[in-house]
Amino acid sequence: LFDEGDVYYPLTRSERDAFRTKAGKRIPPHHWAVYDLIRAIPAGKVSTYKDVCAALGEGSPRSVGGALRNNPFAPRIPCHRVIASSFFVGGFKGEWAAQVRRLGDGADAAEKKVRMLVCEGVDFGKDGKMLVSQDAVWKFDRRQDAEE
Repeated sequence: LFDEGDVYYPLTRSERDAFRTKAGKRIPPHHWAVYDLIRAIPAGKVSTYKDVCAALGEGSPRSVGGALRNNPFAPRIPCHRVIASSFFVGGFKGEWAAQVRRLGDGADAAEKKVRMLVCEGVDFGKDGKMLVSQDAVWKFDRRQDAEE
């Protein structure tokens, strides 16, 4: 649905040690752990900041949001598939849905996130909340994630 293009995602420790963001910064270990985990969320599914944190066994929902806000690997690392525990769309590109900043195509960041998820088959109401369907909520299986 979304072209991952040539988005490179380092997998080995040596690649990660050498990797720098466009701003020349290293990625903290917690951010790598978040990115590795959410890679498993398939199109048409979402998880929550809280569930990502619980599956990791470290950090907080805010630290997960911080990692996703700074995700240099989108859309290969699908940060748009993580929403608030209330099933509200939550943040995207560093903005919470209540903040409106116009992006290039006239949509604010939260509207873009909703559009991306709707294109993948996740339904939202006009209030920005996912129309709750347990089929759309991704449950992390720690054993399965550890094997990948």
